[in-house]
Amino acid sequence: FLSPLGNMVVGKGTASFGKRHNKSHTLCRRCGKRSYHIQKSTCAACGYPSAHLRNYNWGVKAQRRRTTGTGRCRYLKTLPRKFKNGFREGGVAKSQKKRAA
Repeated sequence: FLSPLGNMVVGKGTASFGKRHNKSHTLCRRCGKRSYHIQKSTCAACGYPSAHLRNYNWGVKAQRRRTTGTGRCRYLKTLPRKFKNGFREGGVAKSQKKRAA
């Protein structure tokens, strides 16, 4: 569209979207999101390659999305049962026949 001075002004809308073809972010190896900045070589979502996961207290919802319990919990889901039995390992179960008699 034309400005009051009569020259062409390109806004942030439709005309600009056609020029967007460079990717600044690609897939992150750690979190899998398209947040890994190629030139900075850091992930905007998880902070990779930093050893600690990126999280801030002002992002309460973001913490909730990636906290313990949002995944499979392959180790944690067996813990209550193991705790109940005193973390015993490698023993032989007592015979049920002797108990019944």
